[in-house]
Amino acid sequence: MAHVEIGVIGGSGLYSLPGLQDAEEVNLDTPWGEPSDAYIVGTLEGRQVAFLARHGRGHRVLPSELNFRANIFGFKMLGVERIFSFSACGSLREELPPSMFVLPDQFFDRTRGRVATFFGNGVVAHISFADPVCPALLEVLETACREARVPVKRGGTYLCMEGPAFSTKAESRVYRSWGMDVIGMTNLQEAKLAREAEMCYATVAMVTDFDCWHPEHDAVTVQEVIANLLKNSENAAKVLSEVIARVPAERTCRCGSALADAVITAQDKIPLETRRTLDLLIGKYLTPEAKP
Repeated sequence: MAHVEIGVIGGSGLYSLPGLQDAEEVNLDTPWGEPSDAYIVGTLEGRQVAFLARHGRGHRVLPSELNFRANIFGFKMLGVERIFSFSACGSLREELPPSMFVLPDQFFDRTRGRVATFFGNGVVAHISFADPVCPALLEVLETACREARVPVKRGGTYLCMEGPAFSTKAESRVYRSWGMDVIGMTNLQEAKLAREAEMCYATVAMVTDFDCWHPEHDAVTVQEVIANLLKNSENAAKVLSEVIARVPAERTCRCGSALADAVITAQDKIPLETRRTLDLLIGKYLTPEAKP
């Protein structure tokens, strides 16, 4: 199997990657267990791409049940340097209607107790996360959406809630008062882990509904969401073809060196088993005598 350059995570409604050629399933077992599904690896627009259905094919895994570490680490094992994440979301703004693609550049966490780091077990690392989305990927995504004639809004804040129930009206109104733009249940943990794994990451938040704050849409139903999911998945396929063709061969952002100054623990104090587990992430920063 050739070196995989680009990873694509498909959320609700996007369970496969149209146009992928010479596709093969790759099952991986990571130090954190099994990912949501097999990675589908193949060629798209002349590039090696790996696709993962976030909730598993057939949509079997709740947002709170996702093994985020396994999903992201699996991409790292395949050699992926850039991840495009597609996700259904609710809109908290009148100007962001259903079928709009929003490209958030910020996240706000409202989850409870989800694990969103590869570190611990004897090694401490603190990544910079002030700007959680790769600007280079945002540029590529915005251009691709416009070329595919998909309505797009670059920038905004994605509020990540716990779920699986949708918001109460009180919650939805509070989130609007905070200045949040879209609401979903998955992408924050992916973004943090991708940064720790020194991979570029960007989210395509595909609006399916107005959450429940809107006076004319005050009760989100699964039926309404599914109808918009189908339309959004068609647009996602169009955007992906444009995206893959436009990804630069070389990275010029800082994502690839996110751990350069992040590990605080003295190298001789890192437990051997932890060094082995994290070698793919921190091995290049360890001195020869500190490597497993």
